Amino acid sequence: MTGVTTGAVAVVRTGRGEQDATALGRGGADAAQPTRGRARRWAALVVLMLPVLLVSVDNTVLGFALPQISAALAPTAAGQLWIIDAYPLVLAGLLVAMGGIGDRFGRRRLLLIGSTGFALVSIAAAFAPTAEALIAARATLGFFGAMLMPSTLSLLRSTFTVREERRLAIAIWASGFAAGAALGPIVGGLLVEHFWWGSVFLLAVPVLVPLLVLAPILIDESRDPAPGPVDVLAIVLSLAAMLPVVAGIKLLATDGLAPLPFALIALGVAAGAWFVRRQLRARTPMLDVRLFRRGAFGGAVLVNLLSVIALVGFLYFVSQQLQLVMGLDPVSAAFVLVPGLAAMIASGLLVVPVARRVHPRIVVPAGLALSATGYLIVALTADARSVPAVTLAFVLLGIGIGAAETVSNELILSTAPADRAGAASAVSETAYELGAVLGTAVLGSILTAHYRQVLVALPGPDPSAAGAARETLAGAMGEAERAGGEVGAALAASAAHAFESGIAVTASIGVALMLAALIVAATTLRETDGAD
Repeated sequence: MTGVTTGAVAVVRTGRGEQDATALGRGGADAAQPTRGRARRWAALVVLMLPVLLVSVDNTVLGFALPQISAALAPTAAGQLWIIDAYPLVLAGLLVAMGGIGDRFGRRRLLLIGSTGFALVSIAAAFAPTAEALIAARATLGFFGAMLMPSTLSLLRSTFTVREERRLAIAIWASGFAAGAALGPIVGGLLVEHFWWGSVFLLAVPVLVPLLVLAPILIDESRDPAPGPVDVLAIVLSLAAMLPVVAGIKLLATDGLAPLPFALIALGVAAGAWFVRRQLRARTPMLDVRLFRRGAFGGAVLVNLLSVIALVGFLYFVSQQLQLVMGLDPVSAAFVLVPGLAAMIASGLLVVPVARRVHPRIVVPAGLALSATGYLIVALTADARSVPAVTLAFVLLGIGIGAAETVSNELILSTAPADRAGAASAVSETAYELGAVLGTAVLGSILTAHYRQVLVALPGPDPSAAGAARETLAGAMGEAERAGGEVGAALAASAAHAFESGIAVTASIGVALMLAALIVAATTLRETDGAD
């Protein structure tokens, strides 16, 4: 998401001086663009897609590495979720703040600083000796990842000022973000098949080195000529709104209906209400929540949020199901998801010409209906252990989410005034990252709670083995392998049954999420000739 600009237009620095980017937005000819050539614009898009893919891949890349990480570092069930969630949680909490910093000090500069830090911390994460060290490294990656993402969509808007070109560029951006989330488990599967689990983090280095070299050449600096002040309290409140809520959800999964989880959730809600109130009163808010007064804007953001929750939640449980329950090796399991990945990318691009002719209130709900069907297939076949069913489910989910997110993301930018494009982009990308957090925090916690509830009478050989088996599916399968014989087989069968029954429940919630997004889209989305 881009930086937060409220009441000021983005400035594009080109070889001929500064230009008002929004003043060029209504032209149709290439000559109306800044001085960069067409080939250079599209080359710049390729460079901007590198951090987009990397950040979204990092949201889900640990899915197929999780069994190896669990075996090597032995995290608890809550620790396992935190290893996944620490990164997108910090990322989501700081996106808006980093957008404001990029507005003030330069979006390209922030992109380069974030890339350098991300690469260095990725190396440290690859060699983390404990689960706690890995969680800390993932949180630090979220800090630097928050520097990367605000710049990309803002720089994209200042680069593509003709709406038709920008619409295609946004489609590629949105497809890349969604596809990166789907690509994560595939990349993770390929890497852990041939290397150790830390290799999934080293992937950042070869991706970011070209960006550090090419960004200064192909991408012009962009900043807000009249940025607002950095609101430290608002930054603290944004984190205080999310961290307690996610922690409370996780504790509900592990500790049940206890007072502490509800107290944490209430604390987060209170901090969120304070944050919104502060933003409404600020002359130059860090996050322009007034944009939600536009029905199409708020509806499109909510569609993106629910879609990402469903996508990341699906990838969280299916990567474990394919390996630990169905017994596929990481590479074979990864290739089960390839058709869905291809479908997601294709639908995100092919929907662009369709969206010019068909109303968003038809296109987006149609896509979400396909996604709901995909989740329904999972709910009905969770205990069938059918690879074709998983493939078909992900294809349908991918088609629906790829199409819906492309259209809704373009609506987010087009319905906002041009002078608040940065704020609109900040809201959009925060929804993406918050969805990634909630996908594992909510759906993952529900699955964990159901798994622990069903796995009551364990056939394990001793209490310590029973405790490890109750923590995670990977722990149960590890204990089953160590026990061997009939006891081990019985433990593995019991754990697999508990996990599959949890998948059925979680997938049913996924169906409900997609239907809720469908209703939101049908009732709020409308075409508009908002700010270009």
